[in-house]
Amino acid sequence: MSEDLPVVVIGGGQAGLSAGFYLQRAGLEPARDFVILDAGEEPGGAWPRMWPSLRLFSPAGYSSLPGWQMPPTQGYPSAAHVRDYLGEYEQRYRLPLVRPARVVAVRSDGEGPDRPLLVETAERTYRARAVISATGTWDRPFWPAVPGMREFAGEQLHAAQYREPGPFVDRRVLVVGGGNTAAQLLAEVSTVAETTWVTRRPPRFMADDVDGRVLFQAATRRTRAVQQGGRWDEGAEAGVGGLGDIVMVASVLEARERGVLHAEPMIERLTPEGAVWPDGTRRELDVVLWCTGFRPALAHLAPLQLRGGRHPVRTEPPGGTRSAEEPRLHLLGYGDWTGPASATLIGVGRTARDAVAEVLDDLGLA
Repeated sequence: MSEDLPVVVIGGGQAGLSAGFYLQRAGLEPARDFVILDAGEEPGGAWPRMWPSLRLFSPAGYSSLPGWQMPPTQGYPSAAHVRDYLGEYEQRYRLPLVRPARVVAVRSDGEGPDRPLLVETAERTYRARAVISATGTWDRPFWPAVPGMREFAGEQLHAAQYREPGPFVDRRVLVVGGGNTAAQLLAEVSTVAETTWVTRRPPRFMADDVDGRVLFQAATRRTRAVQQGGRWDEGAEAGVGGLGDIVMVASVLEARERGVLHAEPMIERLTPEGAVWPDGTRRELDVVLWCTGFRPALAHLAPLQLRGGRHPVRTEPPGGTRSAEEPRLHLLGYGDWTGPASATLIGVGRTARDAVAEVLDDLGLA
């Protein structure tokens, strides 16, 4: 079956919901003029799959999507609180979610500037005059290539598979990665296990009083710089907004007090029994926990044969959302390369607003 629509949004997480909010606010009728295709079976995007102890970096008031503030909660919101908020958000605005509807391909329907894009799922094909891809990164965890991974006899898991520290009691755990996820999981696992933390470069801790509010202010400054013709990307050596990489949330502060927040250099290789460091040090291990990040989930765009370069898909302008090669396609929420802070709850709304404005202008619906 096929269906013709002005706009199709791919992804029902925070980025897709933000796009849906602005499409509806502009006067597009849900289900008739646009749909949001969600591969998940329940609301909340990736949040239902996060580890339960995860907390945001900011209070609820600084963690909201456009239109409706996240209900307050004690302390910083938990992953479950965010999940519930997103579910209530889509109901509040009666957004046209179709789930489960995993998009397997997006391709051009013919040639010429007026050609639609075909958005294909197993059940239906949508012919869209514009597509907003907002699939995020959670479905594509990154596993680095480290010699000896196949020979290691212990357990290996990615942070995307982590739920709670119980399975690691009294085990020897290697935590790999230099970001917030590694620091938070190290803090939790180290309460029950013998942990070793390795990073490719010394971790850069933010000041104790820096949280998501400060990071959002830094993102706002970047946005203004872009609007004034400045650089849209910060230097890789500066960390987030020049402040560092790791937010000192309560659990990480507590780990520092226990003396476990110490990173060693990256291992050279794994062995069947454990790991070897460049200086020849050997250590026996039971578990390797890879906190090595994620990559954009963009396999559905492969038929378009888009080129990237520095980023998976080249956007125009740099730091914007429009594909440079396929102007009917916008990418939303994958990281700063698709808009400053666009991968955050509070930051994605601003980028979604601008992307939807471009889409509507292209379609003559502004």
